[in-house]
Amino acid sequence: MRKAQAAIVGAAETTRLGIVPDVSQLQLHADAALNALADAGIRSAEIDGFATAGEDPILLAHYLGIKPTWIDGTSVGGCSFLMHIRHAIAAIGQGLCKTVLITHGESGRSRLPAPFFPWPPPPMSLSGQFEAPYGTTGAPTMFTIPVLRYLKAYNISLERLATVSVVQRRWASMNPRAFFKDPITVDDVMSARMVAFPFTLLMCCPQTDGGGALIVTAPERAAEFATRPVYVLGAGEAAETTMISQMKDFTSSRAFRMSGGMAFEDAGIGHADVDHLMIYDAFAHLPLYGLEDLGFCKPGEAADFIADGRTSPGGTLPVNTNGGGLSYMHSGMYGMYALQESVRQVRGVAPAQVPNAKISVAHGVGGMFSVSSTIVLGNVVP
Repeated sequence: MRKAQAAIVGAAETTRLGIVPDVSQLQLHADAALNALADAGIRSAEIDGFATAGEDPILLAHYLGIKPTWIDGTSVGGCSFLMHIRHAIAAIGQGLCKTVLITHGESGRSRLPAPFFPWPPPPMSLSGQFEAPYGTTGAPTMFTIPVLRYLKAYNISLERLATVSVVQRRWASMNPRAFFKDPITVDDVMSARMVAFPFTLLMCCPQTDGGGALIVTAPERAAEFATRPVYVLGAGEAAETTMISQMKDFTSSRAFRMSGGMAFEDAGIGHADVDHLMIYDAFAHLPLYGLEDLGFCKPGEAADFIADGRTSPGGTLPVNTNGGGLSYMHSGMYGMYALQESVRQVRGVAPAQVPNAKISVAHGVGGMFSVSSTIVLGNVVP
């Protein structure tokens, strides 16, 4: 294990999650930021680095009363916030700033205002020319292309795919803040309304409102803050293509493999060192790709790995312990919530706490396999 590269000294989600019809998207960012600042025991005036996605970072910095010397507006979908951590490490290391605030807020359900997504793609874009005319214009219709090939290639039944949703709900039932908590069965998932084959409604994430924020600084400054720090041990990011039809291999994400491999090498850890794993799961197939592309399972084996209870409560590799995007929360860009749960697990304060969780990996996706980022977190300085 290599030396820690940064410390997360503040972490919090919005005061309310789920359906928040009386709070704008801008206010969700602010609420999360204020909660994270309170967690760290500092004031906004002490922040000199700022990063966000989905909102104008300059507008938000002004709204929060921050005067940043470093700004990052990287916005590439759900894994943007994981990338912000990696970028913050570089900025702090170069002396561009000392204390970075990363915020997320989305009114995905109440739409105050409606989150901006370029759907349908502009006619002059590559997607607008070569995919949108054939009906491939959003997450359900884009993700169906690789997953159908994956299921056929490895002879995996729809019932096995449905098991992912069932296991996620087991974790959510232990989390008071989860959007969906009632237990479900494979039959429930299979009989739910079809959205886009093979995805039924219970294989898809809900639309919710909420957000979160993180405060990142140099590891040697961690003792200056009120909370128990969580150390960033490694980070990676990679991209493949914005057009789902142009993936090199529909059964595997090149971005996943590159980002995960980079983060593990950066941290100097192996798979046996990982106590807890968060895999972005906007749809039920993503944990299958994540487990395999990160190297925890061989190709085609993740469905059985999950069905055998390995990722469930009491399993050997707890995955998505907050309930995941399928049951806990999904306002549009889920990566912040995955990071928040990794921080809670490493701090030892999660609702469904994994005993003695020392190292957690958070893995995110953006733009339906177009981009990925991976963060390795630990609770001790190597």
